[in-house]
Amino acid sequence: MGVDAYADRRKDRIDALAARSVDDSPGVSLIASAWRRLRRNPVFLLGLAITVSFVVLAVVSPWLAPYDPAANPLIDQVRPQSNPIPGPEPGFPLGADDRGRDLLSRLLVGSRQTLIVGVLATVFGLIGGLVLGTLAGALGGWVDSVVMRLVDVMLSIPSLLLAFTIGALAARPSQWTLIVAIATIQVPVFARLLRGTMLAQRHSDHVLAARALGVKPQAIVFRHMLPNAMGPVIVQATLVLAVAIIDAAALSFLGLGNPDDRQPEWGQMLGASQQYIYDHPHLAIYPALCIIVVALGFTLMGESLREALDPKSRR
Repeated sequence: MGVDAYADRRKDRIDALAARSVDDSPGVSLIASAWRRLRRNPVFLLGLAITVSFVVLAVVSPWLAPYDPAANPLIDQVRPQSNPIPGPEPGFPLGADDRGRDLLSRLLVGSRQTLIVGVLATVFGLIGGLVLGTLAGALGGWVDSVVMRLVDVMLSIPSLLLAFTIGALAARPSQWTLIVAIATIQVPVFARLLRGTMLAQRHSDHVLAARALGVKPQAIVFRHMLPNAMGPVIVQATLVLAVAIIDAAALSFLGLGNPDDRQPEWGQMLGASQQYIYDHPHLAIYPALCIIVVALGFTLMGESLREALDPKSRR
């Protein structure tokens, strides 16, 4: 009797479970699922706030700066022997540099130059990496071997040393020298990442199904493999952008950037402050803090994106 009662209860429970309505709500895409996690992640929100503030500030900086960064309204207060660097005063909250130029205005306008160099260098590096990575991952064989050996040679050289060498080869340093030098050292990073992701896509179910249906190889690469391999590359671009800003500041500090200081850039301002670093360290502290905070913002945002999009690293 007890066995029969147990069997009846089990049958009733199975019938109740089978009678429950199935949730017909639509599935959630990877991007939507990642955004649900990101918007509750304080690290991502902090990085996003820093990044958005930096971009907005760089865009509106020419109108926000109180003075022309090339003008020297405090030149009459510059005395090489007694007062080489005018200090803060009404209208000049951060003081001026050794030529009487408003330091706050130069920091604000310098954010635009820093953003231009970082973004363009990352975009050009991404384009070069996409070309090499697509060739290696899609064609394979000897093309893959040649491209990867070239990438290995570039990765074997310290990135900053390679960028410095490329910048030193330019007949005249300029802003484009920085962009080309930094973009070159980023190409192998994107190429290796995209190649590895596309190799994983070559044996996925949807690619095998497309081949079985007779889809052309070009269509398989550009419609199936490449779009599905771009996620990690885009996340890496966010992280590389922070490195590009730091590298641009380093090369400008070494004198390989734009020699025209009427267009300020944070790394250039760091280099110009060397001779006053002991008596007037604020000339170096302000641009250095700007570089650190902006690089931190991109890094926090990129790491959070990586965790949200990569199932292996989700918390």
